[in-house]
Amino acid sequence: MRPGAAPAALLVCLSLLALGAGPPSAAPPPAPTAVPLPARMADTGDGTQLITAVAADTRSTTGTLTWWDRRGGRWVAAGSAPARFGANGLADGATRRQGTSTTPTGLFRLPYAFGIRPAPDGTAYPYRPVREDSWWCQDNDSRHYNRWTEPLSADCRATEAEHLITYREQYAHALVVAFNYRAPERGRGAGIFLHVNGSGATAGCVSVPAADMRRILRWAEPARRPHLAIGTREGATAITRH
Repeated sequence: MRPGAAPAALLVCLSLLALGAGPPSAAPPPAPTAVPLPARMADTGDGTQLITAVAADTRSTTGTLTWWDRRGGRWVAAGSAPARFGANGLADGATRRQGTSTTPTGLFRLPYAFGIRPAPDGTAYPYRPVREDSWWCQDNDSRHYNRWTEPLSADCRATEAEHLITYREQYAHALVVAFNYRAPERGRGAGIFLHVNGSGATAGCVSVPAADMRRILRWAEPARRPHLAIGTREGATAITRH
C-alpha cells in the first residue's frame, strides 16, 4: 500500500456512506428462549421433579411425556417420549367417571412403582413386584376399591379387578398414579398408572415405550417429590392438584 493511501475496505465503507447505505448492520438479537412448561404452571407439586403428559386436545389419544428437573431455580427437561392416553381421550379429573376409557387430567402424586420384571438398575423408588396373586381392585362395592390386593380380597369380584400379571407387556414396569387414591370415591375410577405401551390407546392410563419407562424409573427420586401433570396444550398451565 502506498504511504498515505486509504485501505481498500475503508474506501468501500466511505463509498457506501456517501451513497446513504449506512454502516453494515449489526447481527439480529437472539430469539428469546421459550419458557418451559413447568415454569408456566400454577402448581407443580412443590417438588423438584415433575412429569408432564400433554395431548393436543381432549379428544387426542397421543401426545408427549416429558420429565423435568428443577436445578438452580430453573426447570430443565431431562427427557421426553411419545405418550398414549385413553381410547376416548382425556377428561377432567374432578368429574371423570369409571369405565369411560378416558385419562383424567390433573396433578397427581406417584406413590410407588411396580412391575412384573425386576426394577431397572438404579431405581430409587419403592418398587413392588407383581406376583401370581397380585390384583388391583376396581369393584365399587369393595373396601379395597382402587387398591392393590394380594391375594384378591373376598369382597372384590374378579370380574371387577385387574389381574396384574396377565398384562405382561404393559405392567413390565409402571408407576401408580394417585388419581382418586387418597380417599377413593366410588364410581370415579380406579387403576390409573403410568406404564409401558400396549398395542394401542389405553383404558385411561398414560403409557410410553418400554425403554422410556425404564429411564423414568432410574430418574425418579422419591425425596424430590415427583408428580405427574396430565393435560392439553391449552389447559396444561391451569392444571390443578387432585
